[in-house]
Amino acid sequence: MTSDVPSRRRRRSSGGDGPRKGDGTAGWLFTAPMLLILGVFLFIPVLMAFYVSLTSWNGNGSPFTGGKNAAFVGVDNYTSLFAEDGLRRQNFMQSIGNNFWFVFFVVPLQTALSFFLAVIVNNKFLKGKGFFRTAFYFPSVTSSIAIAVVFIFLFANSGAVNAVLSKLGVDGPAWFSDARGLFHIVASVFGMDEAPGFAQSEAFGRSIWDWFSGPSVAMCVVIILVVWTTTGTFMLMFLAALQDVPVEVDEAAMLDGTTGWQKMRHVTVPMLKPAFFLVTTLGLIGTWQVFDQIYVMGKGAPANTTLTPAFLSYKQSFTSLDYGTGAAISFVVFALIVALTSAQRWLLRDRDVTPRRKARAASIAASNTQTGARK
Repeated sequence: MTSDVPSRRRRRSSGGDGPRKGDGTAGWLFTAPMLLILGVFLFIPVLMAFYVSLTSWNGNGSPFTGGKNAAFVGVDNYTSLFAEDGLRRQNFMQSIGNNFWFVFFVVPLQTALSFFLAVIVNNKFLKGKGFFRTAFYFPSVTSSIAIAVVFIFLFANSGAVNAVLSKLGVDGPAWFSDARGLFHIVASVFGMDEAPGFAQSEAFGRSIWDWFSGPSVAMCVVIILVVWTTTGTFMLMFLAALQDVPVEVDEAAMLDGTTGWQKMRHVTVPMLKPAFFLVTTLGLIGTWQVFDQIYVMGKGAPANTTLTPAFLSYKQSFTSLDYGTGAAISFVVFALIVALTSAQRWLLRDRDVTPRRKARAASIAASNTQTGARK
């Protein structure tokens, strides 16, 4: 028994199951090229952009040489977005409000619709699965610019959408010229055309009435477009997750006498929690970075109701030649994405097993192991 101990140590030191001496060095050598590429083309440019956000660079010369073209202003570009009255804060806050409603509608809609389509095409009794999967995924591989141009023609005042609505006896709106918020339109139906007294107070330079206006009619068109073009991609993610669910789980649920809805609610959906987290996270990031559809479908018009922070950053930098403010807007959006993603991860965490229960289960397992060893 005693003579076997050195041999175990020799096997462990010479290889065996544990890591060998020098594995860490080899791992760093293998990852060094990619770390170098990420550092040169990602981390260093991010640090450079952050420095630009602390300057008043107007695009002339280098932003790192200082002088009148790139004076160091500290956090003034950030404080002007939140604390200083003026057009800059007004546009930024309006873009934040527009993007918030855009995210509020797009992420739940595209998540629910993509999951619904994945369940349909995953049905083993469905015929022509390949056709439906291709048809649902096709908008995702089509150019977003091309689809945006098609939507401009569809939702024009004399376009196909208003033509169909007129056949149904509905007078379609001027989709790309109507700056009214969706909730303001609903409130006007009940006779609330102006802001009540409690909604006239301001927050960050905008009234509460404006903050809760909802997406404009023009923004609703962008919402429809984005939901339609992104649902196919997320459908494939849900489809892969559904096909990874063990068959034994479904069979056990059927033997327990569960209905289709009960199995979906208590078995399938909980097992797809990682897929839901992935889809909602990617949707959250993509919706806060929406740019190309906004650029094609009005550049923020009408009345800046389709203005988003990503497009405002571009406009502030390349139109107004205020690269410092444009970079500051980008970093504010980055901070928002990180905060919202962290909050989302906290909401989707596993609440079934608390740390105390985990520690108790670990202690029980350890005691059982010791009891078995004694036996």
